[in-house]
Amino acid sequence: MSISTPGGPERRPTVVSTGKKPAAGRPAAADKPAAKAGAGKAGGGKGTPRPGAGGKGRKPIAPVKVSQGRSWGPIALFVAVGVLAVGIIGVGAWAVYQGGQPWEKRAQAINGIVDYREKDKDLVKGGNHQPGAIKYDVLPPVGGPHNQAWQNCMGDVYDAPIANEHAVHSLEHGTVWITYRPDLPADQVEKLKSKVQGKEKLMLSPFEGLDKPISLQAWGYQLKVDNADDGRIDDFIKTLRVNASIEGPNALCDQGVTATGTAPRDNLQNTMPQQPTQ
Repeated sequence: MSISTPGGPERRPTVVSTGKKPAAGRPAAADKPAAKAGAGKAGGGKGTPRPGAGGKGRKPIAPVKVSQGRSWGPIALFVAVGVLAVGIIGVGAWAVYQGGQPWEKRAQAINGIVDYREKDKDLVKGGNHQPGAIKYDVLPPVGGPHNQAWQNCMGDVYDAPIANEHAVHSLEHGTVWITYRPDLPADQVEKLKSKVQGKEKLMLSPFEGLDKPISLQAWGYQLKVDNADDGRIDDFIKTLRVNASIEGPNALCDQGVTATGTAPRDNLQNTMPQQPTQ
């Protein structure tokens, strides 16, 4: 039904929805026509084409992958520390093993050492005191008969040769006697002095006629080396000082002969103190 206003155009009645179903026999209000999908902008412009629709679309840009290589620095450091730790443990274990061996075994392990206790057992019998000059087959001597007076061996450094007869008695007490050629360079002599000076059961003196620059003696043992930097010098001292004594660790080294010269001093024999009971 249309309602007309006099003198005016025909007006469409307003339909108000009440949410109620229309009464029987009354038609429902017509739906508004749906807007066209993809309608263009006002003014007749074309809409943006969809991918896959007509026309060529822009190809998608592939993401750029940044390659991150493995960092080898920390791995190398870890490996190096591990190798170092294993090395330290190994050296420590070897030192403990070596330290647990009898000193005779450790002496045999010193490269180049001569063991006269095995080569000539009669040579190294102790307690054979004789006055006067004594001829020694091994020079510098490493044992055998000797003067009753010993050379002072409290880390004494002698700047001239000393009597073999007194020196051998010091060896019997557990001394390591280091000898060197008189023409050994001064810096080498100083290095030897630093190993000896002020240390009990050690003494140092020049010796004529050595076939090697430096020769070390203990009772029954000898080692010859070419220079004072040879690590075997320290090994010899550490292993044989005191240990090689055949009179025990308490054998005296003080109150001995302090004079230099190769002639033995027989007049001192009755003035030497008695050795302590071992």
